[in-house]
This record gives sequence, structure tokens and C-alpha cells, in this order.
Amino acid sequence: MRCVIQRVKSAEVQINGSVHSSIGKGLLVLLAVEKDDLPEDSLKTAQKISQMRIFSNSEGKFDHSVKDIKGEILLVSQFTLYGDASKGRRPDFARAAGHQKAQELYEKTRESLEKEGLAVKTGVFAAEMLVKLENDGPVTIIYET
Repeated sequence: MRCVIQRVKSAEVQINGSVHSSIGKGLLVLLAVEKDDLPEDSLKTAQKISQMRIFSNSEGKFDHSVKDIKGEILLVSQFTLYGDASKGRRPDFARAAGHQKAQELYEKTRESLEKEGLAVKTGVFAAEMLVKLENDGPVTIIYET
């Protein structure tokens, strides 16, 4: 699994011009599933996201997790994170998992985040979405299992 984790003041997903999901302070997580990923990767990813200390303490040091600040998660599926543009002009998505597996592990990641006690909102799997965010920092972390 590959994630782009962004610390946000707010974020939202729009579909067909209407807001589908929105969050306040927390994390926008763009998630891609690789064809070789296993169900346990979903749990590992959820634990990493929930425990990653990227929110500042009173001294400005990264010391708090999204759980610590009681923040929200906006989880958005994005298979294009596995796009390989090293050859030619069109990215190759051969490493990305197929639709069924990707959706299964995406949902398992969402469930695992909720079991961690987090408020999780989502986009719509495989839908064309407009994602808006107010990046806080900016702080952006790339994580891969």
C-alpha cells in the first residue's frame, strides 16, 4: 500500500458538483493498493496513520498523532499513486491492484482506522472526485508498506 498523508485544517470530496464528505482538522489520506498487498497491510497502514506524530505540541515540535488531537480522517482511494511514468509519456499502472482487491483492502483500511477510534469519512471508490484541502504546514508524508 502507498499513502500520501496530508495534515489538513479542512478537506472535502465533491462528486458531480456536490460535497460528498468533509472533515475539519485531521488527515487527508490518499491510498493506493498494490497487487501484491495483503489484508494485514491494511491493519499496518491504519496503525501507522493513527499513531504518526505529525501534529505540533505547544513548542512547535511534531509530538501528537491524529488520535491525540481527536482529528478526523478523509480517506480517498487513488490507484494513480502506483503510476510509473519512467518510460514513455503515459503512466503504467501495472503495479496497482485490480478493482475488487483494491476496494476490499481500501474498506479494510477504513474499518481498521475506525477500530483505532478515529472518525473516518471517505470518497466513493472508483468515482471521479474533486478533492479540496487546506494543507496545514504544509505537512505531507509518503508511507508505503
